[in-house]
Amino acid sequence: MIKRLAGCIREYKLPTILTLIFIVAEAIVETLIPFVTVDLVNSLQGGVDMTEIIKVGLLLVLMACLSLSCGGIAGFTCAKASAGFAKNLRHDIFHRVQTYSFENIDKFSSTSLVTRMTTDVSNVQMAYMMLIRTAIRSPLMFIFSIIMAYIMGGALATAFV
Repeated sequence: MIKRLAGCIREYKLPTILTLIFIVAEAIVETLIPFVTVDLVNSLQGGVDMTEIIKVGLLLVLMACLSLSCGGIAGFTCAKASAGFAKNLRHDIFHRVQTYSFENIDKFSSTSLVTRMTTDVSNVQMAYMMLIRTAIRSPLMFIFSIIMAYIMGGALATAFV
């Protein structure tokens, strides 16, 4: 069944792949922000020149804007991919129903067929969108957070894990 559903992606593979790339970029930038924040706090405590503090602050703002941009682009491409996936799925269902014999068509009421073409496909579309966005982003954030915790310090990492 998953193979059959994956076949409905067809010409929307590029938006799907772009979504994954931007989600990975967003997760990486979001996990790097605490490193830069540590540098900013150390600069404030160490009595570093104000221009250095401004540079680190601007880097933080730039990283936040980059993360926001990656998230926005990922949302756009994900919506495009899932809407295209649903369009192709409806198209395939419609053509499949057209091949039914009269006996098979009599088994399904027209309201049942309309429900399958709208509500069920919309639910599959939302599941596809959630799979691309949440199911990919959450494990990535978990893995990147563990890696960053080990980089920042072993004691912190063992408490975290």
